[in-house]
Amino acid sequence: MAIEERGDAHLITHALAKDTLSRLRDVETEQVAFRKGLVKLGRICGYEIIDGAMETEFVSIETPLAETTGERVKGLNNVVIINVLRAATPFVEGLLKAFPRAKQGVISAGRNEEAGMGDDGTFPIEIDYTKLPDITAEDTVIVADPMLATGSTMCAVLDHVLADNPEPEDLFVLSAVSAPEGLTRVAEEAPQADLLTVAIDDELNDEGFIVPGLGDAGDRAFRTQ
Repeated sequence: MAIEERGDAHLITHALAKDTLSRLRDVETEQVAFRKGLVKLGRICGYEIIDGAMETEFVSIETPLAETTGERVKGLNNVVIINVLRAATPFVEGLLKAFPRAKQGVISAGRNEEAGMGDDGTFPIEIDYTKLPDITAEDTVIVADPMLATGSTMCAVLDHVLADNPEPEDLFVLSAVSAPEGLTRVAEEAPQADLLTVAIDDELNDEGFIVPGLGDAGDRAFRTQ
């Protein structure tokens, strides 16, 4: 299984995930290739969640020649994917390749860069728009954001996801690149969430950006500054 426990998080170690992330990190990777890389990485992560965290069940199957026993993944119709706009959009597109029947929600959330990072290492978060499906106790919820830096945005998003909803059967926070500080904060504030990431980077710089990171995923995917 290509998911390994690493402190507060679980690391997706699939070789193709690491290869794809390396290409995303490269400053020479231009917009189209970057966006397609995020889609590809989302698909790989989705398959790893299915393989490493979801149960299967045996079913009876009638083939053209005989009756036999097959195996199917349980719960594929009870998946909710939350897209943290905007950087997660291509990432979620890939996840939907693995979970085509998933219910989808969107939360437009971002940190107030002008306010700056506080002494506690967090940013004030502005949430402009929220549209979530009903979440049940039988659901597997995946909250996707390519970058988990200070954890400020993710904690604010999780507050909205869990408010007025029953706690889902499984709750995953999925990122491509994470900083240790952000993982620690989310783990403390949302202990019910399983944190999944493809890489745990070295640190945050003084502006709260992940180092070495991959730059601003939204700007690189959508060619904005």
